[in-house]
Amino acid sequence: MLPESFTFTPLQRRIVEASFSGGDITSDAGILLLREIDQQHGLTQQLADHLIDSRQEAKVKHEVIDLLRQRIYSLACGYEDLNDHDDLRHDLAMQTALNRATPLASRATLGRFEQQMDRKAVIDAHRVLWNRFISAHHKAPKRIILDFDATDIAVHGKQEKRFFHGYYDHYCFLPLYVFCGRHLLVSYLRPSNIDGAKHSWAILSLLVKFIRQYWPKTQIIMRADSGFCRHKMLTWMECHDVDYIIGIAKNSRLLEEVAYGLDIVKQYQELAQEKKVVFTRFLYSAHSWRTSRVILAKLEVTEKGPNSRFIISSLWQEDKRFLYRNLYCARGEMENRIKDQQLDLFAGRTSSPRWWTNQWRMLLSAFAWVLFEYLRKLLGRTELARASVNTLRLKLLKLGAVITRNTRRIRLMLYEAYPYKELFAGILNRLNFT
Repeated sequence: MLPESFTFTPLQRRIVEASFSGGDITSDAGILLLREIDQQHGLTQQLADHLIDSRQEAKVKHEVIDLLRQRIYSLACGYEDLNDHDDLRHDLAMQTALNRATPLASRATLGRFEQQMDRKAVIDAHRVLWNRFISAHHKAPKRIILDFDATDIAVHGKQEKRFFHGYYDHYCFLPLYVFCGRHLLVSYLRPSNIDGAKHSWAILSLLVKFIRQYWPKTQIIMRADSGFCRHKMLTWMECHDVDYIIGIAKNSRLLEEVAYGLDIVKQYQELAQEKKVVFTRFLYSAHSWRTSRVILAKLEVTEKGPNSRFIISSLWQEDKRFLYRNLYCARGEMENRIKDQQLDLFAGRTSSPRWWTNQWRMLLSAFAWVLFEYLRKLLGRTELARASVNTLRLKLLKLGAVITRNTRRIRLMLYEAYPYKELFAGILNRLNFT
């Protein structure tokens, strides 16, 4: 049981004490920014329109749209656990963001809602993400790059389809992500007892067919690390006019091809006393391949010895240095987007024993990410335009306010020392909100 008050170290002769009796105060007043952004773009409404509500209509107190917004907004504000909602449901800022004036759904209600999710719901949610990607462009781009990557989500319970993974050295899932720039297109949960490239061919095929319905002349490039270098998928892309730039793992034959070049680089560095990086191309065919393909190699010698890197690409006509440094190495930016998902938006919180529930939780994080991207566009060239999700949350959403509510008005009195007043007001002006 909480004590009535808390006493801190005195300040000079003044007693310092506190108690949980301040009335209706929120630490998340910035959630109303998300509300305005969401209503302007219709994101959660579009997702809700695709979901089937199997509950008995007469017993429903919380509509699907409210449950979606409650979970997505709370993830954006940093609340990853369903248990948090037993208190959050009474937060007036959260209620206002959901256009409600009564307590929101409890953790039990939210938990039952998530457990109803199935394969169809997951497919429909991805369809919303894909449609959003197309509508975000005013005209068809000349070129798009689809970044594929896998990561691990550690599990600590008895979740369905959990397996031990030798590389990561723990029980985990192995989700697949696909980004196009900052647009999240696929957040797909997979068991970890599979090849890291499993299902990527099928997903790429679906994406290509979908995109070409709208942009038939757009050049599509698939970019990934060596874990996705599979002969059958390369052949499919070559047959369907899809370009690729993919890492290829070192082997004795590849190293033999560049051995002479590495010696030249080493001799040059010893004579000139300066670092030298050389890029070269050559034809290569693995034993299982029916054709030869162009390999681009980066030849470098460091203090620790030879440091060769290899990529395989259909873009052999591009400048070698540009192809490696500007196109291939840029895939590292996708890894930062995955970190945003896993660390800042809690996509790794797959603690449900049910498979589809865990997949759904990953997608909730994906939709929270979309809201942050809409927010980022409103920031223009401001100091937070390139900030991480966590920084945006701390500086724009975690905003303290006293709330008063009566039959005619809801008033939020934001704290006066807030250092981003002008930025906050500017965002509201860009939303055409008065």
